[in-house]
Amino acid sequence: MTTAIEVNCETGEVTERPLTADELAQREADAVAAESDRVAQEAEATQKAAEKAALLAKLGITADEAKLLLG
Repeated sequence: MTTAIEVNCETGEVTERPLTADELAQREADAVAAESDRVAQEAEATQKAAEKAALLAKLGITADEAKLLLG
């Protein structure tokens, strides 16, 4: 079972309790959103890498040569 830990900063009292149904639902929704963001970022990085490779191939130069030209 998943629990929440609440700490009262004034008294130092620590309370551990099970998550409510709403908290569990929010946790699941947050996990789904985080995974969706991760997949989108990975797809964007893959797309950028493919575009970079295509441009380098079109120019007929290597990545190192491009760095020399732009550096």
